[in-house]
Amino acid sequence: MTLLELVLWLSIAFVSYQFWRIREISEKTNTYLRQYCDKHQLQLLSVARVKTRISLKYGKPDWNSVFMFEFSSNGEDRYSGEVELVGSRIMRTDLPPHRV
Repeated sequence: MTLLELVLWLSIAFVSYQFWRIREISEKTNTYLRQYCDKHQLQLLSVARVKTRISLKYGKPDWNSVFMFEFSSNGEDRYSGEVELVGSRIMRTDLPPHRV
């Protein structure tokens, strides 16, 4: 095995790991939002990742992800909220004023 082959295999492994890491973050966010909406008696309608980039918060490089989600409080109106994560740690959840 040459050095080029080794670097190529390590690069493929690293990219694959990062793909699964981002997938894990998306699944955790979806679970968190379902629990959040159940707790606050809201109906979760949809979840979408808006942006993902590498950040150096907390002294180590990790993914900084922002998700938009839509929810309903009464079954008729639709509102958009936002969740920000660093790695798999939820930093903030923003909801607009909505009817209860």
